[in-house]
Amino acid sequence: MIHPTDDQAVQEQWKKDIGDLHLIYDYDAKNPETNEPEKWRYEMWFSHEDRITYAIHGGPMAGRYNYQKADYQCIRPGELWQCNWLEETGTICSLVYDIPKGKITTLLGFSIGHWENPEKAHGDKRNPEDFERWRGLAKLGKSQSDRFLLNDQATILESFRGKGDLIPIDPAAPTL
Repeated sequence: MIHPTDDQAVQEQWKKDIGDLHLIYDYDAKNPETNEPEKWRYEMWFSHEDRITYAIHGGPMAGRYNYQKADYQCIRPGELWQCNWLEETGTICSLVYDIPKGKITTLLGFSIGHWENPEKAHGDKRNPEDFERWRGLAKLGKSQSDRFLLNDQATILESFRGKGDLIPIDPAAPTL
């Protein structure tokens, strides 16, 4: 859903700024086990007005292919957009796309089950076994406040319209 929902100009701006936009970007990160610098490559497609589709190619979550129901919020038309979603793993995601600077800034609230078992978070939501395993990750930990927070900023390497190598989704496909 695009916010504010009652502002037609913002709805039209979404189409201009990020509708059907596909981004490939790298985080300059550190390996969680060795603390050595490494690149974490992500691929995000703002595929629908209420969905995102993505793939993770680097870092502990590499090998994850997903789509989620998402909310978009216009911060500054033509410049800044925020996209937020909740995953089956219990992870809360908030992404800000800075159009002029070519940057992505994120806050990820990983469920402890997801962060401590990243290999179990790999796979594709379209695979029922992966989907159920991910839902189980959300149940691990002492409470919903048992999370690992990751703040990071990425540099956009490619920006284009369309699906690229990502698999399109049915806009009615189930999500949280």
